[in-house]
Amino acid sequence: MTDPVAQPVPAGYLGDFSVPAFAAGWLAAFVGFASSFAVIIQGLTAMGASQAEAASGLMALSIAMGLCAIILSLRTRQPISIAWSTPGAALLAATAMPAGGFPVAVGAFLVSSTLIVVAGFWKPLGRAVAAIPAPLANAMLAGVLLGLCLAPVKAVAEAPAQGLLIIATWALVARFRRLLAVPAAVVVTIAIIALTVDVGSIAPGALWPNPILVMPDFTIAGLVGIALPLFIVTMASQNIPGIAVLNVNNYRPAPGPLFSATGLFSLLSAPFGGHAVNLAAITAALCAGADAHPDPARRYWAAVVAGIFYVLFGLAAGAATAFISAAPPILIQAVAGLALLGALGGALMGAMAGAEDREAAIVTFVVTASGLSFFGVSGAFWGLVAGGAIYGLSRWRRNGA
Repeated sequence: MTDPVAQPVPAGYLGDFSVPAFAAGWLAAFVGFASSFAVIIQGLTAMGASQAEAASGLMALSIAMGLCAIILSLRTRQPISIAWSTPGAALLAATAMPAGGFPVAVGAFLVSSTLIVVAGFWKPLGRAVAAIPAPLANAMLAGVLLGLCLAPVKAVAEAPAQGLLIIATWALVARFRRLLAVPAAVVVTIAIIALTVDVGSIAPGALWPNPILVMPDFTIAGLVGIALPLFIVTMASQNIPGIAVLNVNNYRPAPGPLFSATGLFSLLSAPFGGHAVNLAAITAALCAGADAHPDPARRYWAAVVAGIFYVLFGLAAGAATAFISAAPPILIQAVAGLALLGALGGALMGAMAGAEDREAAIVTFVVTASGLSFFGVSGAFWGLVAGGAIYGLSRWRRNGA
């Protein structure tokens, strides 16, 4: 099959635009942004980013994934949906701030992005990531997500009325339209914040987009504790499933060029505080499914429209971050936790699916979730190391039997 990434955009592609594609693209962008931007802010803040730097990172990610989706979708005439790495942001939120602060994190973002670019061009690296046992990769992700997913319960303990209202909204809306459950919880949270926080205390200058260039600092601890786990989580939990969603919907793009493209846009966003963009999975199903258009050849416009709205949302990143920063942290963490419950459930199922690898997966999960840190290296890396050791021993034992 001809590489679709290399094909030029045919003349007259505007004729493929449709109302269903526009609706699907708008919904995908709204769900993608509203359901997880709190996770992004939480992750960047945990890495030492100031409010202004977190806003800059959110804006850079939004614009990067929007432009990447527009370019790839028009170039391939396939619905190539792009998202920021929500599991990667959850990893950052669960990792202790590195010595050296946010510049060290930005250095790690650049290294991780470079590895994604290389993984697309150099097949051995891509195969090495794909060769990481799925139970271990899922267990590491589950361990990373657990802390944030406990936040809704903690919110009820700290602010019972507000926490219960947010959770009740999420649960009730999920009964009718699951994709809108987290955005509905976000709307309720915003209303609570507006009623309880002195919005006038927010400096007007913080509401406008203000890209901030962060000079990176490269350290061994940042490489091992942030860059490598971020690379693995982004590839294993986002890029590879993103290709799978496209394949399920009968699209067959060449994976390598898509991986490299997302890595390149991640590189461009990293100096401004963006951690990673990648192929989307959940919102990809919205853009690649029949609801986007009965004709599969015209669905790519859904991903293009989503990309346009991501760019527009990015221009409002300053206002979103300023508003969120004025709120009680536990409420934002609660919304982030609700947004990640589905990912946690999927990761746990993938980790525990095979009885023969369950012990190694549990070790990976427990060590990762413990928050263990040695030599400034986060628990996600040590969880993968510990689980990998148990996995190797169990394979050796079975082969020697």
